[in-house]
Amino acid sequence: MNYTEEWVTARAREAYEYGRASFAIRPERSALLVIDMQDEFVRPQWSPYWVPAATRMAPRLRRLVETCRAAGVPVIWTIFDDTHLGWDRPRALRHLPHADTDWRRPGPAAVWEQMGYRADEVLIRKPSYGAFYDTPLDTVLRNLGRDTVLISGTLTNYCCGTTARQAYERGYHVVFGADVTATDDESRQEPELAVLRKGFARVLTADEITQEITQEIAQEISHENTHENTPRGHSRNR
Repeated sequence: MNYTEEWVTARAREAYEYGRASFAIRPERSALLVIDMQDEFVRPQWSPYWVPAATRMAPRLRRLVETCRAAGVPVIWTIFDDTHLGWDRPRALRHLPHADTDWRRPGPAAVWEQMGYRADEVLIRKPSYGAFYDTPLDTVLRNLGRDTVLISGTLTNYCCGTTARQAYERGYHVVFGADVTATDDESRQEPELAVLRKGFARVLTADEITQEITQEIAQEISHENTHENTPRGHSRNR
């Protein structure tokens, strides 16, 4: 076959726009990661790093959090914080454009109160974009027996996207929430989703994630009921 420029471009465009990974969401193997839904990014007008789109999508994410809790899917929260006096951060961070402000947190970073974080859920304080960088997240997930991560939060093309790539490289199945992630320039949302869709993750809406979780649980319950109602030693062929 002659692979023309037109053919390979069309193939790539198809994957960016419509690609869909083939694995299923199994609730008993999944964990929801809520990335950096903290005051400085979500609390309106509180810091120069406010992400208005994250504030707008927060109620939708809160509903997904409740869905996961009800389904027995662990919810793991992260916050971008000043850990270890900043000595564990990538050294180049101070030289990048978004560090050009004198604003400082008035205290330790915290999950925005309206997100409903619970003290019995894991909270990871991270020093950089990716939630796996210098944190115990990989250990936590493996101890929980989870091989699939559902990624939500902010910013789509920084902490969420970096975490998705790190999870992929560690062998996890990655589900990325298309409408439960947000970034500071909404024109950047879809380009990031396109890259993740083609090469790193299943990109689904919150409703699609909820539907798949609900269906998987219903099928499991139906299977268990069928097994319980089958008489021992029963056989159709006697």
